[in-house]
Amino acid sequence: MSRIESVMQNLKAANRQALIPFITAGDPAPASTVGLMHALVAGGADILELGVPFSDPMADGPVIQRASERALKHNVSLRDVLAYVAEFRQTNTSTPVVLMGYANPVEAMGYEAFATAAIAAGVDGVLTVDMPPEEAEESVTVFKKHGLDPIFLLAPTTPESRVKEVARMASGYVYYVSLKGVTGSANLDVANVAEKLDFLKQYLNIPIGVGFGIRDAESAKNVAKIADAVVIGSRLVQEVEQGEAGLARRLTEFLSGVRAAMDTARV
Repeated sequence: MSRIESVMQNLKAANRQALIPFITAGDPAPASTVGLMHALVAGGADILELGVPFSDPMADGPVIQRASERALKHNVSLRDVLAYVAEFRQTNTSTPVVLMGYANPVEAMGYEAFATAAIAAGVDGVLTVDMPPEEAEESVTVFKKHGLDPIFLLAPTTPESRVKEVARMASGYVYYVSLKGVTGSANLDVANVAEKLDFLKQYLNIPIGVGFGIRDAESAKNVAKIADAVVIGSRLVQEVEQGEAGLARRLTEFLSGVRAAMDTARV
């Protein structure tokens, strides 16, 4: 059983939902990343999504685009990101880590080489934003062979045929994009998300996390009522943009409030 599957099963048994925060590796500085990962765990994170900086993050809004730009100014590479995970694993062997990024850096390294290095570093899953299931057969085969969970995005516009393909290939969890647009967008319609999740559950037998548009404890609580996991990213990256002074503490405090609200969602 993978770390992701174990965490998800334990949470389900406790009638709780996974809190999955996102930050970009190397932002605001390479030396900050591992400490911020630990700060998120201290705030109640169940799984960490760590963004791999990329020069053209098409699915990301301006907040996360700027995070990639800041990290790339420090020349943070995919191998650097793996090194951060390995350092994190020196003191945390239980919290799953998912790398979220784009296909180009992984393809440049090669699927086999990447998967081998990722497992050695302690990575648990890979979410490749621009890798639809129709093009992912080779990477999924390699990832699963090495024990990496391939995680896919589903959106309000995803057709039924693609949902079926994702259901066949994905493991760990599926990330449902709650609205049309890029990360950091507003106007989250929880009722609409609930209706879509009911549709997706006809095909998926793994947990569904919901992200995009979750900005505070209240919106996280509302999503936790209907989803297996809550993903929050842009709001955390905005804290990073406020400066390094007290950043770890601020992330822990913010996430603690989100976790506390989520824990009242199904009481």
